[in-house]
Amino acid sequence: MFQWKKLKKEDRKREILAGTTSFFAISYIIMVNTVILAEAGMPKELTIFGTIFISIIGSILIGLVADAPIVLTTGMGVNSFFTYTLVLSLGLTWQQALAVSFCSGVVYLLVAFTKLSKLFAEVVPETLKTGITVGIGFFLVLIGLEKGHLILRGEHTFLQLAPLDNTLTLLTLFSLILTVTLFIKGIQGSFFIGIVAVTLIANIFGMVTPTEHFSLSGLGNYSQIFLRLDFSSFFSKSFLLGVFALSMILIFESMGLLKGLMPEADENKYLRAYRITGFITLLSSILGTSPTVAAAESATGIEEGGKTGLTAITSGIGFFFALVALPFLSYIPDSALAPAIIITGFLMIQQIKTLHFDDFSDYFPAMLMIVLIPFTMNISDGMAFGFVAYPLTKWVAGKKAELPFPMWLISGLFLIYLIVNILI
Repeated sequence: MFQWKKLKKEDRKREILAGTTSFFAISYIIMVNTVILAEAGMPKELTIFGTIFISIIGSILIGLVADAPIVLTTGMGVNSFFTYTLVLSLGLTWQQALAVSFCSGVVYLLVAFTKLSKLFAEVVPETLKTGITVGIGFFLVLIGLEKGHLILRGEHTFLQLAPLDNTLTLLTLFSLILTVTLFIKGIQGSFFIGIVAVTLIANIFGMVTPTEHFSLSGLGNYSQIFLRLDFSSFFSKSFLLGVFALSMILIFESMGLLKGLMPEADENKYLRAYRITGFITLLSSILGTSPTVAAAESATGIEEGGKTGLTAITSGIGFFFALVALPFLSYIPDSALAPAIIITGFLMIQQIKTLHFDDFSDYFPAMLMIVLIPFTMNISDGMAFGFVAYPLTKWVAGKKAELPFPMWLISGLFLIYLIVNILI
């Protein structure tokens, strides 16, 4: 049943290397998620444990149960929604926001364990699935470019090239050249080799200045955020709006990410992965952190040859060792991680060739996703515009036969999601 149990020795090595690569590619989430949740009033020295614990449990479980090479960890975008929308915009406390997250997890599981999950997965047209994959690819490229200090906010434009006399920019360019060379040469573990080599160089030449210092000593106070859900505002407008919007994000973003990362997975594998993702989302609120999703950076390990759950299990073990290595995590420079993320993004963008450019009603909604996901830096918002546009373009084109009722239902839900976003 599970491929990872039957792997040959050389295949097992490949999977472990892939999982290690995925872990390093997404390891920045440990620090970044902690910083974002701190703005919601949550203590940094404690939320870092919640982030690591849920990543360990999520990655190992999806590997064991779904046999999928996916890292489950706190999601970028979802953590921003948690802090900036639920807490800072709607005025909920972080304890109440955790309760919103829990309720959204319940809604997710109701979808995941009913026929709705299969219906939603089957009715979504291939053009939108491609749009999600390619959009996430561009999203990763932008994240990599920004993390590598190659682009920055422009004075007269949205983005501009960073000054090439910046030490970190030059380090990223060197890292990118090294990693691309290794990748093109077909060197197994090219991403991992690049990360290790550039990390050593950066530290030898004093290019890394750690800004955060964490240790296991804070674990004794973890009870301050564990199981701290507050349902006192359950019937308030803010709470209910938050549950609806977050449920839409989790249900469809997870669906899009899993389909994008595992396009050839059979129905049973996809469904197991989807259900585990929902369960871990529910558990994240109990552990005192923002909701989890399938990390887009999982694609780095998949490109390294990760095909089974052993890749995810290895990543989960990587998060476990991160607990011990907390004081050293900040010594890994972004410049070492950026190339793996950038290259993976470009590999996902290749799927754009499957779009039918001879049918404007078909590719226009997909292109909306492809453009808006990276430019808004929000996967859910970009998906929403694509799903809303699809039935409209097909209707105008006189192709109503391509629009089954469930597709109208999904598009209607995304329209409500966009309206709710305006209201909150």
